[in-house]
Amino acid sequence: MHAPAASCAGFANKSLPAPSAGWKLPLSMRKDVYLSLGSNLGDRAANLRAAIAGLGRLGEVTAVSSLYHTEPVEFTAQPWFLNCAVALVTEKMPRQLLAAVLRLEQSMGRKRLRPKGPRLIDIDILLFGASVVDLPRLTIPHPAMHQRKFVLEPLAEIAPDVRHPVFHRTIRELHDALPPGPPAVKRVAAPAFSEKPAKEPPRTENS
Repeated sequence: MHAPAASCAGFANKSLPAPSAGWKLPLSMRKDVYLSLGSNLGDRAANLRAAIAGLGRLGEVTAVSSLYHTEPVEFTAQPWFLNCAVALVTEKMPRQLLAAVLRLEQSMGRKRLRPKGPRLIDIDILLFGASVVDLPRLTIPHPAMHQRKFVLEPLAEIAPDVRHPVFHRTIRELHDALPPGPPAVKRVAAPAFSEKPAKEPPRTENS
């Protein structure tokens, strides 16, 4: 059953902190990282806002996608998710960033009770510049990102021309290659990374 989109109402009207002016890294140290965020427990929109604010302490958040209401996959007997994609500039190395992300999830109260099960917050590292990483607990690019509409649709919004370093295709091309149909992914809120609330579209006589 499709959960009501009302749970994220007002998300776009609650602005996030502006990018930290203190993060002025040498160009050689700056790494462009893309992450996927999701939540399907509690106040999902508030959870995403808190996670984005936490990521801002690990570097500079430079872009946040719209929110997407997404149907769960694999383990389907759980509430629908809110998902978004985030662009982060950081000086951390991949394992350092993973450790920091796991600490952020834990500090927010995530409990790993069931694989693919409900979660208060889930943060996945999708891309780390053009790096390819294959470690016991970390694979970059994320090994399933090219198959997941709930990942590619938000990511294509903020990074359509970024190229996958293994498949050598852009995020837009990977998104467009997905088969039609379920799982459902629906945009429900404008980007929240803004100093000003998003404007509503003008009403027509029939709206």
